[in-house]
Formats: sequence, C-alpha cells, structure tokens
Amino acid sequence: MPLSLGAATVFLGLGVSCWAGKMVLAKRWYFRRTPYDWLVVLLVLLSASSVLVAPDRWLSFYNYYNLMGRYILLYYLVINNLHSLDQLKRLIWTMLGSALLVTLYGFYQYIHGVDISMTEWVDDGQFPELKTRVFSTLENPNLLAGFLMVIMSIATGLALYDTKTKNRTLFISFVVLLGICLVFTYSRGAWLSILAVIIAYGFLYSRKILWFLLIVPLALVLAQDSLMERILSIANPTDTSSTLRLALWESTVAMIIDNPLLGIGWGAYWLVYPEYDFFLQDAETKIFHAHNMYLNIAAEIGIPGLLVFLAVMIGHIRNAFIARQSPNRWVAGLMLGIVTAMVGLAVNGFTDYILFNIQLSMLFWLLNACIVCVWQDHYYRR
Repeated sequence: MPLSLGAATVFLGLGVSCWAGKMVLAKRWYFRRTPYDWLVVLLVLLSASSVLVAPDRWLSFYNYYNLMGRYILLYYLVINNLHSLDQLKRLIWTMLGSALLVTLYGFYQYIHGVDISMTEWVDDGQFPELKTRVFSTLENPNLLAGFLMVIMSIATGLALYDTKTKNRTLFISFVVLLGICLVFTYSRGAWLSILAVIIAYGFLYSRKILWFLLIVPLALVLAQDSLMERILSIANPTDTSSTLRLALWESTVAMIIDNPLLGIGWGAYWLVYPEYDFFLQDAETKIFHAHNMYLNIAAEIGIPGLLVFLAVMIGHIRNAFIARQSPNRWVAGLMLGIVTAMVGLAVNGFTDYILFNIQLSMLFWLLNACIVCVWQDHYYRR
C-alpha cells in the first residue's frame, strides 16, 4: 500500500476475486460476522446519503464508491481470509518490510536533496534554511510522517514484548531508523503524535518510557538548528501554517452548522470551500480538506456520520486494548502497538487529516481488520 496505490488496487482486486472464486467453487457463502457490522453498515449508509446533497453528485458518488468500497472490501477480505496466527505474522512482517523500503527511499531523497521550492509545505520567510522535506512514496511529508508514526508504534509494541535480545535489538534499530526519517519530514503534527504515543506507552506498559518525553525533544533540538525553529513555531500564532489551519477550521465549522445531518457530500470539501472562504478569498486556490480529521468528516458526511466513525474507531481500540493482555507475547505486543498507533492517529487528527490519503485510510482499515481477527479467533486468550 505505501509503495504504490496502483499496485495495492490491483492486488486488492485479485484478493477479492479469489475470495469470490473460492465461494463459487465451494458453493458456500464465506462471510464472518463481526461485532461492528451494524456500525460499518451505518457508516456506509450515512456516507452514501451525503452524496445526495453534494454540489456535484456524480463526482461525489464516484469518490464514494471508489474509496469507501475499497476500504470495506479490504476490511472484510482480511477478516474472512485470515485464519491463523502464522498468516497474521506474515501480514505484519510484510507491513514492516514495506515500511523499511519507504524509509530507505526517504533517506535517498534527503541525501540527494528534494526541491520543495514549488510546493507550499514550507514558509520560506519563516524557515529560510529549510530546503528539504522528505516524502518518499507518499507524495507529502505529513503523510509519510503519519505512516511512519503508525509503523513505529507497532514495531515498538513487538519489541517490548519480544523475549529474545536479538529480535528486540532489531526492532529497536528499526524504530530508530524510521524515527530519523520521520524527523526529516519536519512534520510538526507527527512529532506531537509521537509524544502522544510515548505517553500512551508510559501508561499502558511502563512509566519509565515517559522519560522519552524529555529525551526525544532534546535530541531533536541538539540535532539541527532548523529543527529547533520548527518545534518552537508550533506555539507561534503568526506561523502561516497555523494561521491557515485556524481559518480552515472556522470555515469548516460554518459548513457543519449549515449542514449538520448529511453534510456537504462525500469528498466535496474542495467544491464547497470557496463558499466559506473567509480567509484566502481566492477562487483559484483549491483546499481539499480541513486539516482536522473530526471537522472534515463532520463537514462531509454530517455529525451522525462522524459519531458512527468514532464509534467504529473506539470500538476496535477497545478490543485491541483488552487483547493486549494476551498470554501470547507476540499478540500482546501487536495489540499494544496498534492501540498506541490509533492514539497517535487520534491526536494527529486534531491538526491534520492524513486519512484523506487513500493508502493511509487503507492502512487504518487493515489494522482494524487485524484487531477483529485476533479477537474473533481468540488469539488473545492463548
């Protein structure tokens, strides 16, 4: 998924086709019920209803079935075809392997330099020395940072629960490698998410981990002057990125107030935003999302849609939270990693909307599917 959206789409299609073929050949309907089926169905229906009020219904419908269809197919494909702990381990190892390739390409970009002068990722006036922000295969530094944050969280959980020193060392080295690449994204939202992940690990695993709340920022400050400037800019009210976000949130709240039930339409934010452009007042500038996951979802599919989405997310986190007590240390580590990754995504959602990206949304639904598989097959009790 993180390497190529096109390749991920092809393999998802092949997987669904094989699943359908298996049912045809066996003359049997393979579909496992989950505790969240009714919530998923409700989310699908509310999202579909929002299409009816979109300014461009056909475009909204195209985005809806192409994206929501992809996420739901992936979710149930994994749930219905992952039947053993060995399969789950192979899936997670493949995920970690793909993250390693993404990270190595990120280092390649940093070493050879990436021209970001034509992008809007950095305010040249405020950060004149910042000339490189890596994005690897994910097209945007914030998206890469969000992806790395999720994988680092999972790898950390596996490292903490692995009893072999060699394996634990490899996992920790892997996390450090991804962490260095994450620093090179200069994504402030992801840095805050990492701090949230550290806090989650501190409360769920060991309070000793909370020392990293001091060590990590100190290491960033000592590493590079531009990092120090970037960190301090988080609290700077005149920062252009922060100012734009506040303006977008104001516009998005207005959208929600005017369309509280069905929203403005799935994927229609960029079409509707010009009507609520209180800040830029430039019809030529396209704003594709609100840089806030909660406001964006509420704006596009309504407040009920947001509540259902949160119920789906919280429900899966709850099951993973319980399953982290599994006597199987690998399962316990994986579930703890996924819980902290979801915490990171939840915190990141206040300042960005990385699930706007198709690959990261697919990863979100894949992790939820893994939780269901662990829960339904009772791996957490073994």
